[in-house]
Amino acid sequence: MQPPLLAGYDPPGRDELLDEHGGVRGAYAHLARLFEQWGIAELRTRQDRAEAALLTSGVTFGLGAGDERVERIFPFDLIPRVIAAREWAQIERGLIQRVRALNAFLGDVYGERRALHDGVIPAEVVLGAPGYQPRMNGFRTPLGVYAHIVGTDLVRGADGRYVVLEDNLRTPSGVSYVLENRAVMLRVAPELFAAHDVAPVSDYPTRLRAALLAVRPPRATGTTTVVVLTPGMYNSAYFEHSFLAQQMGVELAEPSDLVVHDEVVYLRATSGLQRVDVVYRRIDDEYLDPLAFDPDSLVGVPGIFGAYQAGNVTLVNAPGAGVADDKLVFRWVPELIRYYLHEEPVLDAVPTLAAIVPEELAQIREHARDLVLKPANASGGAGIVIGAQASDEELRAALERIEAAPREWIAQPLQEFSTIPTIIGDRIAPRRADLRPYVITAAQSWVLPGALCRVALAEGSYIVNSSRGGGSKDTWVLTGASAADGGGGGC
Repeated sequence: MQPPLLAGYDPPGRDELLDEHGGVRGAYAHLARLFEQWGIAELRTRQDRAEAALLTSGVTFGLGAGDERVERIFPFDLIPRVIAAREWAQIERGLIQRVRALNAFLGDVYGERRALHDGVIPAEVVLGAPGYQPRMNGFRTPLGVYAHIVGTDLVRGADGRYVVLEDNLRTPSGVSYVLENRAVMLRVAPELFAAHDVAPVSDYPTRLRAALLAVRPPRATGTTTVVVLTPGMYNSAYFEHSFLAQQMGVELAEPSDLVVHDEVVYLRATSGLQRVDVVYRRIDDEYLDPLAFDPDSLVGVPGIFGAYQAGNVTLVNAPGAGVADDKLVFRWVPELIRYYLHEEPVLDAVPTLAAIVPEELAQIREHARDLVLKPANASGGAGIVIGAQASDEELRAALERIEAAPREWIAQPLQEFSTIPTIIGDRIAPRRADLRPYVITAAQSWVLPGALCRVALAEGSYIVNSSRGGGSKDTWVLTGASAADGGGGGC
């Protein structure tokens, strides 16, 4: 039976708070009792405090450009998402497996290309990907790692199982919100943690710094210098760049702060030029170095790619890693796991149709109304057409775009992913959410025991991106005695 605070809570499908009989699931039981004691007024008061704390701390992202640019907080919801230890253990195994396979794939793409020669994945899919960088051919990265930081988006399906929606291997963002969301929760609602063993997330910067030090160039000697390279304060993720640099105790550098002499990168410091060994770059490949990529780039460091290939600096993530998070390549990742690791995927992926494959293009034409049509290399939800919600004209126009450029499109069944409780005005309501855990890889991989939980705040919406009005939550990975039930089976 639903508590009074949940009166009118009516999930459209599978929900992580309520089970199929309308009862509160075990992991949320104590939270639900506390929220009942507080009432919606107290919940709203603490919610307002949390939002004020985030704004005061400068936890924002930028929207727009120039005079129209505004800084906004990532809308935050006080009710945490709860995941049981047994569920998280499977997520962790699946993510580490996936990152191992993707790094093996990247080493192969820029090496022998065995998977292409053996027909595991079509060569035109890989070599035609915008993220493919021919200049990386024949280059071996330190420890063989190309994707050091990976953010993989998951959704929990109607059957209760988590499935992979997409991988992010270029410059994955959002982890700063994971850390700040937890800090704010501990500040404004410490009582919620009293009866739960929640895995900490605060050691992420320490783990990241250790990984960056571990992949320094083999010829580096003495003290290793690491910098976080940001395009500058007008980048939408600038808060995160500065936050991670500060938390790791390393320099935050803009392109003008770095200079390359004789294929060595230096930081312009107050004491003079200081040699740089590792650059955690938050600038996309095409803008990274005007001498190697886009000559018109104003945010790159001339010569930095040459220094990288000379073995004098390590770039994290490696240029060219984006070929492995191309949404079209995503279609073949289960086969890549089997090919490189000789294992079955621990985590299933959302079934994907590639328009470049004639048989799958025919299926897209026939079933477009039941599919989500996605540009293969867009981000932030841009260009997505949800067949069930599109007008006939919109759907017809999308199919014409697909026919004209099949390499640029994929299609996936609309995922009826689970809802979670969210404060909406003066009530608690179910809203769809995804999950982005983060994996750090050097000699070994480590998964942050928490994740960015993004919520579609609009009723009925499937779009969780912050740029499209989504919000975020603290994610609790339970350990110990409190870990029994994190949202109801299926894993």
